[in-house]
Amino acid sequence: MPQKIPNLLDLDHSQLESLLESVGQPRYRADQIWQWLYKQLATEVQDMTSLPKALRAKLEEVAVLHTPRVLATQESLTGETRKDLLEMRDGEQVEVVLMRYIQRRTVCVSTQVGCAIGCRFCATGQMGFQRNLSSGEIVAQVLHFERALRTQGRRVTNIVFMGMGEPLLNYNNTLAAITRLMDPAGLQIGQRRMTLSTVGISTAIRRFAKEKLQVNLAVSLHAATDELRSELMPVDQRHDLDALFAAVQEYINRTNREVTFEWALIDGVNDTPEQAAALAARIAGMLVHVNLIPLNPTDGYPGQPSSEEHVEAFTDILDRRHIPYTLRLRRGGDIQAGCGQLRARIHRQST
Repeated sequence: MPQKIPNLLDLDHSQLESLLESVGQPRYRADQIWQWLYKQLATEVQDMTSLPKALRAKLEEVAVLHTPRVLATQESLTGETRKDLLEMRDGEQVEVVLMRYIQRRTVCVSTQVGCAIGCRFCATGQMGFQRNLSSGEIVAQVLHFERALRTQGRRVTNIVFMGMGEPLLNYNNTLAAITRLMDPAGLQIGQRRMTLSTVGISTAIRRFAKEKLQVNLAVSLHAATDELRSELMPVDQRHDLDALFAAVQEYINRTNREVTFEWALIDGVNDTPEQAAALAARIAGMLVHVNLIPLNPTDGYPGQPSSEEHVEAFTDILDRRHIPYTLRLRRGGDIQAGCGQLRARIHRQST
């Protein structure tokens, strides 16, 4: 997405120094601006009152500090989950979700506008792909809820890259955002408090394994046979299960980090004893954990969450095979917190 002038949130520290040098300013000014962006959470250049007025005026000529505009908000009845629809600089819209727990506040960010993968049960996949988000647009989503939490004496503690889009198909910008979010001079989010979720881009998983990061990896699996996975997730046609599991094992070998497999339980589709047995056979002996989550229904897919009987039969097989798993409750079901659902609803209302 070409822009006439850069967004300050898209610049790393060295790029910010270069920008300041280009307008005749000392490099130390970059430290001051960095503090305003990531510590003081400034939303306008003019908020940076420790900078000379002349410098603030010059900054507004050569750069912009874009704060996404909130178009819609949904909050769960319990107040635990809040989803906001944000408008980017070019008018594109993405969703960001805040999940409040007793000990942590987790922000789920988007990495793309739409998604090119096309998973059948995902509202984002049903809307198609528009563009990648810049690193600054990804970071801005976290800053958005950091500002809201600061008013309550709280802070963002965890980040999950599980919103709209496939992070590993926007590799460079996602990695730049991770680096900026964990910067000790900024938000200081610990690497192990971040989780990147992928549909299973095997080549990119191998690349990510070489980054020497301690970021958690989650893989949206949802089926343990290529036949069913290809029906649910077209990505399997290019990154089949053999390639995916080999890449995951390489990631484990390089990082010594446990990998999570995400499994949306769809009634009568992937909650069968056959799928449970195939899953157990695939991951036996691996340093992995399975997250079982009842499907969050969408208008574009007829599937429904698994029945209690199917869930019990599925987990019984995992128990007998000694497969570690967690059966999670859906959060934000009353506000359609699944990625893409708020954006889809707002678009329907405007047409």
